[in-house]
Amino acid sequence: MIPKCQTIMPPRNRLHSTNRCRDDELAVSEVLGVIMMLAMVVSIMGGVWIFLNPYISDFEDNTNWNAANGIADRLEDRIDVASDSPNGTGVRHKIAMRTSILQGVSNVEQWTISADMSPSDVVTVTQHNNSSLMVSSLNNSAKSVEITTKNGILFQNLSDNNLVDHDLVLSDWYIATVFNEELEAIHRSIYYSISGLRIVTSLGNGEHEIYLVNNARIEHFADSAWKISQFPRIEFDQLATGGVRLSMVITDVEVEGSLGNPNQLGIEIISSGSLNLFSGECYNIRYSTINSIAPVISPQYDEKWLSPYTMNRASGTLDSFIGLSPYQRASGSDGISVNSLDQSIFFDVTINQVVVQK
Repeated sequence: MIPKCQTIMPPRNRLHSTNRCRDDELAVSEVLGVIMMLAMVVSIMGGVWIFLNPYISDFEDNTNWNAANGIADRLEDRIDVASDSPNGTGVRHKIAMRTSILQGVSNVEQWTISADMSPSDVVTVTQHNNSSLMVSSLNNSAKSVEITTKNGILFQNLSDNNLVDHDLVLSDWYIATVFNEELEAIHRSIYYSISGLRIVTSLGNGEHEIYLVNNARIEHFADSAWKISQFPRIEFDQLATGGVRLSMVITDVEVEGSLGNPNQLGIEIISSGSLNLFSGECYNIRYSTINSIAPVISPQYDEKWLSPYTMNRASGTLDSFIGLSPYQRASGSDGISVNSLDQSIFFDVTINQVVVQK
């Protein structure tokens, strides 16, 4: 019987083969290593992006907000220039609207102004209905009325019931001037609905709005309250020569057509003329305003204008107070008048009409 042949590996070779097998089993391929390294880099970059994203978003929001305020500043300057220009003239301006939209807003503020131009009577004009006005005269000196609108002029004598019937459209604005028997103007009442501009900018937390209405600037963020950074132009002064003066400049900005949403918006800001409604000594002055942008705007207007009155009332010095005062209720919701302590009141009211178009 032939014995089975056996091959015996030397211990040195056996150890070398075993180590090489273990190295092959434990090694990682170069492709898998690169993939793992890229995954680690992407994970780190994603974490950094998640960490920095709120700061980047805030930086972009702040940049867009500054750009919107810059647009508002330039528009206000151009509107001031156009409103002081002759009828039919104005300026041409280009605006970079990369992140904002410019829109027109119609009839967002309603002004009612009235005053007697003669000390001999107290006259009031109210809208009885859509087709008639009611005129009341304390001394019955009112005999005729002239109504002026953008569509025409109506002159009519007062009837026995002091009603003035008409077929005019009084929705935008009208001027009612009351005359006595000698055809002298003794009273004037004005109703004017103001339009303006709106700048809308998209931010991370919602829309940011800037309203440019009647020389005022009203701002609103999506997560905050309304803020008035500029108020309408109303100035009250005590004259060195005696008497007081109340000056009002009202600016109406109408947008014709659609402005669109181009990156470079070219617009024309053209004057449509001015209305000088009061200029001289007046009596029984009263004005009120209603802003429809937000319910909190009108009370803030009244609070601003009546702040000196409120301080004097709190200190008990109303007996010597000269300035704007509430017509009836202290809140100013019934209108604002002038307390002059029997001094002469010089009243100036100018309405500037401006048109914005492409």
